[in-house]
Amino acid sequence: MTSTNAPKLATEADREIGSRIAAVRAAQGLSQTALGHAIGVSFQQVQKYEKGRNRIGASRLQRIANQLKVPVETFFAGLQGNDDRKAVVPGVFNDPKVVELAFAFMGIADETTRDSVLSIVKAAATMQQEHAAQA
Repeated sequence: MTSTNAPKLATEADREIGSRIAAVRAAQGLSQTALGHAIGVSFQQVQKYEKGRNRIGASRLQRIANQLKVPVETFFAGLQGNDDRKAVVPGVFNDPKVVELAFAFMGIADETTRDSVLSIVKAAATMQQEHAAQA
């Protein structure tokens, strides 16, 4: 087999994108079976995408993003370039609770309520950091 005919192997980027898909899917309470059905593949194929074993074509990735109701850019944020969020973004997407919190927060329409919730979360984080520093 020549290099032009060689199969395209999954890369670290494929694994990271798959991990982000898994986090968003889990945060929304959607099963691999349900996502697979919605995009026209088996749950085993969704598993392969999420583990980064199989690459995801552009149109399929767009269908996944549409089904999860997120912009396709969600899966690429911070992967390349000099984005300052580069170190933070993978951690965010690897914690389903953070993704779940973000989706719940986005569901709050009232700006005053959003500000209050954000203040509570920031205060809790500050208290936790202060407690850890004292220990």
